[in-house]
Amino acid sequence: MRINPTTRASDKASRRREHSPSSGALGRSFRNRVPSTSGYLATAGATAAVLFFLLWWMLHTSGDEAPWVPAGLAASVVMLVAVAAREVIMRRAYTRYILDQDRRGMHVSDAQGTSRSHSRRDGGRSMNSHASALRELHKQSAEAEAAGTFPNLHLEAYHTCKDYLANAEDALRSKSVNAQSAATLRAGQDRVRALQKHHLLTWASGSSRALTFEAQRRVTVADKIELALRALDVIDSALKVYPDEAELHQSVNAIREYISSVKVAHWVELAERAAFKGQYRRAIDRYRDALFYLSREKMSEQTRNESAERITREIDLLRARMKTRRSSVRDPDDSMGQNKVENN
Repeated sequence: MRINPTTRASDKASRRREHSPSSGALGRSFRNRVPSTSGYLATAGATAAVLFFLLWWMLHTSGDEAPWVPAGLAASVVMLVAVAAREVIMRRAYTRYILDQDRRGMHVSDAQGTSRSHSRRDGGRSMNSHASALRELHKQSAEAEAAGTFPNLHLEAYHTCKDYLANAEDALRSKSVNAQSAATLRAGQDRVRALQKHHLLTWASGSSRALTFEAQRRVTVADKIELALRALDVIDSALKVYPDEAELHQSVNAIREYISSVKVAHWVELAERAAFKGQYRRAIDRYRDALFYLSREKMSEQTRNESAERITREIDLLRARMKTRRSSVRDPDDSMGQNKVENN
């Protein structure tokens, strides 16, 4: 039986997080915030069962020949919606939890770093332990790269790099290292800083891309904007560490432009519906609302101008249709008046 390399890398990372005291504590803290899965599914199943028997009874009393078919379909829909809602809630809760931990500076990791710094001041830390930590860091980095579809692994690798840099800095400040050891530590710091930046940018890019893709799949405007704003939060958390990174600023502009396009597209769609129903005056008002949001939102000038030109053409076309409708309404009255004059 062959095992997927991505699955193997994810399993190794999971085993390492289980053995790590800080990761276990964080996982327990996250699980304590989320309701029990079994309880949630039991409640959903009970609700679906009640709905099934209620619909079955109503359809049976009304004389339906197969009341169990629509009742079963309705109960199945309830279960599917409950499972899908649970998945969405879990993903949102985990992402929000990760961001909260990042904003708080990973208090658990900082506490462990403080305890390790005290132990180093008491007894010192050998260069062999630093080299071992560096090898473990490279191993974790390789596993995160192998599991490319798991952005959170890159975030964990970033925090591991952060801890290593803090430990190395404490060792350099102590007087227990000689010049050669200090040079080795500084060289390791340079490599780890590059890895740290790479993993944070990869996490921000992957997470924001996944959220934006999920936003494009949503139907309502509110859901689209909510997911896009969560993607912005991810990028902003990375900008706090690397404020001059051009790639992050480009991502911010792209997401903001997407949010603007969603708002404008909403009003354009309302205008098109009104025009299809023959409500030209209302359609023109909706197009003007779209122009209003188009002038206020942040987007490139080329996109703004192209969209404004297209909306203006639609408004002119609707005005022309309104004039044609008025003339077609007046023409029958004029022809009737001419016929009366000729009869007289």
